[in-house]
Amino acid sequence: MSGCAERVRIAVIGDCPVFRHGISNLIGTAPDLHLVAAAPSIESADGSLRGAHVVLMDLQQSAPRLAATVTKLRRRGHSVLVVSSSPHLDAVRAIQAGASGYLSRQAEAHEMLTAIRTVGSGRSYVSAPAGHLVGPSPHFTDREQEILRLLANGSTDHEIAAALGISKHTVHSHLDRIGEKTGSRRRPDLTRIAVEHGLTGPE
Repeated sequence: MSGCAERVRIAVIGDCPVFRHGISNLIGTAPDLHLVAAAPSIESADGSLRGAHVVLMDLQQSAPRLAATVTKLRRRGHSVLVVSSSPHLDAVRAIQAGASGYLSRQAEAHEMLTAIRTVGSGRSYVSAPAGHLVGPSPHFTDREQEILRLLANGSTDHEIAAALGISKHTVHSHLDRIGEKTGSRRRPDLTRIAVEHGLTGPE
């Protein structure tokens, strides 16, 4: 791939030096990604954050502080990928604050790169490591759960149809029924619901 302009520019903000360096090295192995900053805090990286498309954030913060940090970065025009080992409800708070992605610290390298690329392309990626504690909602059919999982992982209606071998019209019909059950058809709301019910992760 030629030229840095074609690459997704990443800033890594993490208060754990080992994890920060590990992610930085991982990004360095990907020809389509470019590391622009690696720092222990938003404040210490302030100047070098300006060119970042995606800010990968791994900070041990309370849920309110995490949400405030995500909101601040979103207002500056960055897409935010939150990495955490905390319970999955942190994912809900992060998404509500405007994060484009949420990933477990236990994620394998290939999933980490997939999440970065997905968020860098303007889509959402959610992995809820503690989702099994809640389990699938009994209110959704198996097909509705499949659709919510794909939607939460950033798939478009067309991609959901292709993945499940159904028409876009059928996808829309299922989304209408999900909307009736949840009170919303908005993708951010449905993504949050998918996270709350553990309907996330690899497809």
